[in-house]
Amino acid sequence: MIEFWISAGLLCLIAMGFLLLPSLRRNRARAEEDRTAVNVALYEERVQALEEQHQAGVLDEPGLQTAQDEAARELLADTDGDAGRQRVRGRVVPMLAAVCVPVLGLLLYAKFGAIGAVEQARTAAEAPGTIEQITARLERAVRERPESSQGWYFLGRTLIAEGRAADAAKAFQRAAETGGRAPAVLGLWAQALYFAGDKQWSPQLDALTDEALAADPSEASTLGLLGIHAFDERRYADAIGFWEKLLAIMPAGEPSRQGIERSIAMAKAQMDQRSNAQDAPTPAKGIRLRVALADALQQQVRPNDAVFVFARAVDGPPMPLAVKRLRVADLPAEVSLSDTDAMMPELTLSAFEKVELVARISRAGDAQHGEWIGREQGAPRAEQALREVVIDALDKGASGNER
Repeated sequence: MIEFWISAGLLCLIAMGFLLLPSLRRNRARAEEDRTAVNVALYEERVQALEEQHQAGVLDEPGLQTAQDEAARELLADTDGDAGRQRVRGRVVPMLAAVCVPVLGLLLYAKFGAIGAVEQARTAAEAPGTIEQITARLERAVRERPESSQGWYFLGRTLIAEGRAADAAKAFQRAAETGGRAPAVLGLWAQALYFAGDKQWSPQLDALTDEALAADPSEASTLGLLGIHAFDERRYADAIGFWEKLLAIMPAGEPSRQGIERSIAMAKAQMDQRSNAQDAPTPAKGIRLRVALADALQQQVRPNDAVFVFARAVDGPPMPLAVKRLRVADLPAEVSLSDTDAMMPELTLSAFEKVELVARISRAGDAQHGEWIGREQGAPRAEQALREVVIDALDKGASGNER
């Protein structure tokens, strides 16, 4: 703003010069002429009177000369005094004008001027460097003009770009309140509320989206939000419907079209996967077990020692039916064994009714040989929901002959 005040001061000085200098020159010249004329007229009258006195014999020649010299000295003294007084008055008037005119102009501008608009225009002319600078500028603008719906709208857009969804929701709310609840603003408001609320739907979101679509059935932000919400709830057909409506109103070169098309493809893939899962036979349930380490062995094992958990048939082949690998540091741990953990496709866990559960610690990482072992003797596979194996004994054999 210093440039503005310097320019204003220079213009004020120039205006004062145009107004005051000619007036001062005219007044000074006129005053000097008037006073000089009066003094000269008085001098001439006095000289004439002295001449008459000399002719009448009242004054001799030396007296006449002396009187004329005295009249001349008085004329010079009166003229010098008038010039001095004029010079004093000539200095006072410009000084008063130099003080009063800028002060009066400043007071009038403070009351009727637009210094805020000048500052805002200057700030707007500067190119912002970062999104944070843009946000700060818009926040300052809406503080100065809180009735500007466009200011609140653009502030909400930049806050969304910064990831400040809660603040963006407040900005879009103010934009809706000051701008007549435009459908586009309502859609963005709903989007910001949705993400600020950790994608939890609410009655307020229902009201906003319904209002936006009632005013504009093709409102883009609302259609996109409803598609996202439907996808998150696994209502893939609804999501596809909302997103296809959105694609229908998008220009061909719109950059976001590719993102919407990918989302539609994902929803269709999820629908196909769900359909295939419903058509496939239901797999047999696995076994849930808890593996723990006995207190007596806590100081003898190492955190990175391998722990092999496996199930094998009580009345069947000796090789394991399902295996998983852990570390001692993971214990105690809950493990689930199922057909997906089978070592051989033809030997699955679901094919045997009774199984034995074994947990072995092996520092060498060998599932067949180790240092410590724990067993849970065979029981019907579905007899209990959670079974338990405690590793509490020295391992004296291999997995194929340790029964």
